[in-house]
Amino acid sequence: MSTTRAPKQKAPPLTVDCHFHIFGPYDRFPLDAGRTYTPPAALVPDYLAMAETVGIERMVVVQASVYGTQNDVTLDAVRQFGLHRARAVAVIDDSFDSAALQRMHDSGVRGVRFNMVSGNGTPEDQLDALARRIAPLGWHIQIYAEGDKLAEVAPRLVKLPVEVMIDHSGGVMAALGTAHPQFQALLRLLDSGRAWIKVCSYRASSAGQPWTDVAPNVKALVAAAPDRCVWGTDWPHPGMDPAPEAGVLLDQFCEWVPDAAVQQKVLAGNAGRLYGF
Repeated sequence: MSTTRAPKQKAPPLTVDCHFHIFGPYDRFPLDAGRTYTPPAALVPDYLAMAETVGIERMVVVQASVYGTQNDVTLDAVRQFGLHRARAVAVIDDSFDSAALQRMHDSGVRGVRFNMVSGNGTPEDQLDALARRIAPLGWHIQIYAEGDKLAEVAPRLVKLPVEVMIDHSGGVMAALGTAHPQFQALLRLLDSGRAWIKVCSYRASSAGQPWTDVAPNVKALVAAAPDRCVWGTDWPHPGMDPAPEAGVLLDQFCEWVPDAAVQQKVLAGNAGRLYGF
């Protein structure tokens, strides 16, 4: 993996990276045959080197679509990081029984991801049933969807019996503007009080590198829900060429959200509540 340059100022204490993936080693954790892309390996030591440079102290491993519902790689990463500082978001389907879910909870899982972009995950028609299944565990549903799809499913999401986390700034492309119906649907979802959002945002860029056109979106999301925004690096930035650097992404966030108290909430405090650190 490429070396990460340090941010202008290290992340505040107890900063949580709420979105990244571990890939491999492939001899232990082979990729799923149904995947839609094949990433290079991205291992725990590589991640920790980046986290140390940026100042990340806690982390949430997100199961990537290339592994389907085989969560071994994600749970192994949590074991390596340690439960004192790591949690996971898994991918499951209705074949997982209550005992399996409890074992996953004990291993650090706190949410279930529905990937409506890359596929190879949980069928969308299982959303309501799985939300009922995970509610007693205090887990949340995490949604990765593009802006039009998110606007379509938003009325359904607010009726779920669990909290909902939205990936990648809601997938509303920056060029549409914050007045666009897709972005307004996202804001209404946040206004429901049931939804959270990850302001790792470069995938919503319409302009590409250095991905700064997403600044109005991030500012609007943080202003709308400062207590329910979290931050993530999306390391190792699958499918992105060139790939962003985590230190630069932190610098951008701190430039767009300069209030130190709000930074502390988004980078550390909010995630501490949601993931149970």
